[in-house]
Amino acid sequence: QVQLVESGGGLVQPGGSLRLSCAASGSIASITAMGWYRQAVRKQRELVAAISSAGNTNYADSVKGRFTISRDNAKGTVYLQMNSLKPEDTAVYYCNAKLWGSGFWGQGTQVTVSS
Repeated sequence: QVQLVESGGGLVQPGGSLRLSCAASGSIASITAMGWYRQAVRKQRELVAAISSAGNTNYADSVKGRFTISRDNAKGTVYLQMNSLKPEDTAVYYCNAKLWGSGFWGQGTQVTVSS
């Protein structure tokens, strides 16, 4: 198993930037894909960005060109650099790690984009 702890959320004005971090502990050597999901009020949780252990990435269309996902395999850490933030990016952001055919979730971190 792994435990995931997110950090870096907060309140930011439109056009601003935030960097989210997710630190894994436990069986980090067995982690394959890691990713970020988000869930806004009254909406379903959606994939924001994902990255494989080889560094292959994919992004939701709504964040392409604005968000960048990266990871440090040795540390079991994944990051999400969010630029040009919009009010519609407001959500709770969750870190996800896949290993042994299962997905593990962090507790989430709130991101609010508002003037």
